[in-house]
Amino acid sequence: MASERSGGTAPASSAPDTTSPCDEAAASALSDSRLALLLARHGGVTDAWIREALTASGVTPRHAVVLMQLNGGQLGQRELGTLLCVDPSILVTLLNALEDRNLVRRQRDPADRRRHIVEITEAGTAAVAEFDAAIGRVEDELFADFTPRERDTLRLLLARVRTTHVGPCDISPAADG
Repeated sequence: MASERSGGTAPASSAPDTTSPCDEAAASALSDSRLALLLARHGGVTDAWIREALTASGVTPRHAVVLMQLNGGQLGQRELGTLLCVDPSILVTLLNALEDRNLVRRQRDPADRRRHIVEITEAGTAAVAEFDAAIGRVEDELFADFTPRERDTLRLLLARVRTTHVGPCDISPAADG
């Protein structure tokens, strides 16, 4: 991965690389001038590396996020969906897959039969430890050139990036008024 860190490509795959270094350099120079494109390029690389790291544990990034959230203790299913900003139907699909692998358990709340309680299992906790270490190795590679303070700053800045679309992107200058 070290040789790939600044190149903007995912780890080696079976597909042949048909792009020339000049093509990549030109595309990189153009996209590096726009923060959104730069973030998208690095996000794509990071996503590929994370997916590769999670392969051994057999979970997807979305499954990993659910398990990490539940690792702090049991939650109501609706509360979990709210915390994760996940549509209830998507959450059910994620939980079904995790439950099928005995990584989470759902049960009715004895105090309110309409409510489901979701908790991580022992196998789920073991999976979190395994993939958390794998994600840590990816982060160490991605941010090898960063100081701990720079990593903290990046974390704070990324937490402020708006990733929820609330309106049209094509706002005319007159509307800014």
